[in-house]
Amino acid sequence: MSPSTPHISSQLRQLIYYHLDNNLVRNALFLAGRLHAYEPRSSEASYLLALCHLQSGQSKAAWEYSRNSGSRGTHVGCSYVYAQACLDLGKYIEGITALERSRGIWASKNHWNKHSETRRQHLPDAAAVLCLQGKLWQAHKDLNKAVECYVEALKLNPFMWDAFLGLCETGVNVRVPNIYKMSPELLAMLSASQEAVSPVDKTTSGPLQAQPNVNPNIDPFTSATLKGDTVSTYGSSALWEKLNGSTVSVASVGHEGMETPVAQNESDLANGAGVITESSWEPPLAPARRNRTIQAMGVEYAAEPPPKMRTASVRSRTRARAEPEEQNALHVERETAPAPTVGDRKRTISGQVAHPPPPQPTEPGAPQRRSVRLFNQIRPTTSKLATTALAAKEGRELKKVKATGTKGRTATTSTVGRVVSGNRKNVTETGDADSKDQKSAATSQTVASHGQSKSAAVDKSKEIEALSWLLDLFSKLAAGFFALTRYRCPEAIQIFNSLPQSQRETPWVLAQLGRAYYEQAMYPEAEKYFIRVKTMAPSRLEDMEIYSTVLWHLKNDVELAYLAHELMEIDRLSPQAWCAIGNSFSHQRDHDQALKCFKRATQLDPKFAYAFTLQGHEYVANEEYDKALDAYRHGISADNRHYNAWYGLGTVYEKMGKLEFAEQHFRNAASINPTNAVLICCIGLVLEKMNNPKAALIQYGRASSLAPQSVLARFRKARALMKLQELKLALVELKILKDIAPDEANVHYLLGKLYKMLHDKGNAIKHFTTALNLDPKAAQYIKDAMEALDEEEDEDEDMA
Repeated sequence: MSPSTPHISSQLRQLIYYHLDNNLVRNALFLAGRLHAYEPRSSEASYLLALCHLQSGQSKAAWEYSRNSGSRGTHVGCSYVYAQACLDLGKYIEGITALERSRGIWASKNHWNKHSETRRQHLPDAAAVLCLQGKLWQAHKDLNKAVECYVEALKLNPFMWDAFLGLCETGVNVRVPNIYKMSPELLAMLSASQEAVSPVDKTTSGPLQAQPNVNPNIDPFTSATLKGDTVSTYGSSALWEKLNGSTVSVASVGHEGMETPVAQNESDLANGAGVITESSWEPPLAPARRNRTIQAMGVEYAAEPPPKMRTASVRSRTRARAEPEEQNALHVERETAPAPTVGDRKRTISGQVAHPPPPQPTEPGAPQRRSVRLFNQIRPTTSKLATTALAAKEGRELKKVKATGTKGRTATTSTVGRVVSGNRKNVTETGDADSKDQKSAATSQTVASHGQSKSAAVDKSKEIEALSWLLDLFSKLAAGFFALTRYRCPEAIQIFNSLPQSQRETPWVLAQLGRAYYEQAMYPEAEKYFIRVKTMAPSRLEDMEIYSTVLWHLKNDVELAYLAHELMEIDRLSPQAWCAIGNSFSHQRDHDQALKCFKRATQLDPKFAYAFTLQGHEYVANEEYDKALDAYRHGISADNRHYNAWYGLGTVYEKMGKLEFAEQHFRNAASINPTNAVLICCIGLVLEKMNNPKAALIQYGRASSLAPQSVLARFRKARALMKLQELKLALVELKILKDIAPDEANVHYLLGKLYKMLHDKGNAIKHFTTALNLDPKAAQYIKDAMEALDEEEDEDEDMA
C-alpha cells in the first residue's frame, strides 16, 4: 500500500526546514525540488523552492518560481520571496504590487515574541512585509511611502532595526524615545505570547522531540487513568524507562532523583498529566503476566534499595496525599511505636525486607523516604508474592493504629490492594479515607493553581523587566546612530560611551565611534577605534573603507597597504577591499590605478556611493573635470544624502569658475551635514571670490565656532578680517592660530603681512623669516613681501 500524499509532503517539508535551519541550503534546495515535482501546483512547494533559491543567492530563479503565486498575492510566502527577488533585480513596482495584493493575508499577523528555540513561524508577519515594502519604495525613490512603511513596521515591532536604518537613510526627523518605549500594545502582545506557549515549550529547553507512544493496555506500569496520554511520560526516570520499555527525550527527564514532589504547570494539569480523580487512587488490575515480570525484577533488584524515582502520573497523587498523611503517620510513629530501623520498613518490589541501604544525598528539607512510598504506590499489590509481604505489613500497621486510640475502624481484607509500603494509615479506612482523599485532591489542585498563577506573575514581571532593558538599550543605540547620521558627532560619542561596557566594547559600536571622530577630522582618535575594531573582529568588512581613508589622511602608507591586503584575503569581491586598494594607490600618486580599483568597487556594488565619490576625487586630481562631475552624480544617484558627492560637485564647479553652481552644491552638502566646518569654509571661500567678504566672514565665524581647533577656518576668518580692515580682530585670531599650529608657514606669513599693515617692522620681519625657514619653497613670495616692507620704509623716510 503506497503512502498518502499529505504524509509524503509533510515529511519533505520537515526535511527542508531542517536543512534550512542548519544552513544546509544545497540539501534544502534539492529536497525542495523533490517537493515541487511531487506537488507542482502547490503554493507551499513553490514558496519553499523559491526560498531555497533566494538563500542560495539565485534571485532570478527565486523570482521565476515564486512569480505564479507571488505576483497574484495568493500565498504570503511566495509574495514575500517574490518581492525580495524584485528588490535584488530592480523590479521595484512589481514587488510592491505583489505585497499589496497579499495584504489581506499578512496585515493582521504579528509574530513578535513568538519565536524561540522550540517553535518558529516560517511565514512573514506584517512588520517584516512592511519593512520590505519600505525598502522597495525607497529604492523606487518614493521616500514618503517608504517612511510610512518603516513607521508602521516599527509600531508593530520596535526591534525591526532595518526599518530604523531605513528611516535614518531617508533623512526624516526621528523621535527615538517614541519608538523604544513600553507601550500597551507591547504588553498585550507579551501577555498573548505567554498564554500561547504550549506545555512542551514550558517543560523542555531543547528542540521539540516526539514523545513515546506507550500503550497502557500492554504496559503494566502505565496508569489506567492516563490511557492514551503521552504527556504522562514527562518526568519519568531511567529505571521507569527500563521497566516499561519506553524511551523519553533527555529534556523530559528533569526531576530524576528528587524526593520532593514538583508541582506541574497548568498546561500539564489541563492535559491530564497531573489530573487527580477518584479512580486514580485505585491501583490498576494486574495483567496475567505480572507475576513473571515481578519475579524477574525481584531477582534483579532484590539486593538494592528502592530507587528514588517516579513518573509524572503519580506526581499529582503525591501532592494530594503526601503532606497530611505523612505528618499524621510520623506523629503516630513517634508517640506509639518503638523506633524501627530503616530496613524494617523499606522493601523491594518483590516484597522482601531490604537491608539498610547506604546513606544517599538528598535535597535539603526533603521528607525522608518519600520516594520509597511513591515507588511502592505504583507497585502491583495483587500478586501472590506481594500478599505475604502485605500480610506481615498489615499486622504491624494495625498495631500502630490501635495504639493511637482510633475507634470504630476495623480491618478488612477487601481493600488490601490499597496498602503501600511506607503508608502509616490504617488500610481499612475506606469511608473517611476516600472523603479525605477527595478533599486533599481538591486542595492540591487549588494549591497548584495558586502556585502556577504566582509563577506566571513572576515570569511576566521578569519578561517585562527584560523587555524594558532591551528597549532602553535599543533606545541608546538608535539615538547614537541617529545623531551620527545627522552628523551631531559629539552627541553621538556621548551616547555611545554611556552604553554598558559589554555593549560598548563591540565592533559595531566601536566602528560608529571611529566614524564620529572621522567626521570631525580627528583622524588619530578615529584610527585608535578602528584598530580596536580590527583587533576584535579581524574579518570585518563594514566601515573599512572609512578606515582606509583615515589612514590616507594620516599618510600612513604602510598600514594602508597592509589593510588593503588583509581585506583582499577576507573577500576579494567586496567593494571595501577595492576602496582600500584604491586609496593605497592614490596615496602613492598613481591615480590611474586608483581609478581602476574604485571602478571595480562600483561594479561589485552599484549602490556603493562612497566608491563613486573616490572616483571623482581621482578625476579631479587628474584635472578631468567632466568625468569627475559624472562620477559625483552617480554617487548622488546611489545615495541622495551622500554629502561627499555634493561637496565634490561644488569643488569641480569652483575650479571651473562657476561660482554660483559651486555655492549651490556646497550649500546642499552643508544642509545634509550642517556641523562640518570644511563645508562651511567652502561656502565662505566661494562668497569671498564673489567679492562678498562680509557674507564670507559670517560663514568663517560659524566654522570657527563649530571647530575651534580648525586651522583652516581661523586662517580664512583672519584673512577676511584683514580685507575688511578689522586688523585688531585679525591679530587676535592669528595669535590663537599661531598657538594651534606653530609650524604652519602660512600662519607666520599672514602674521608678517598683518604686522606690516600695522607698521610693526620688527615683528613683520620676524614672522616672515620664520615662514621662510618653515617653507623654503615659498621663498620667492616671502622675499618679495620683505622687500616690499623695505620699500615702504624708504618711502616713509623720504616723505619725512
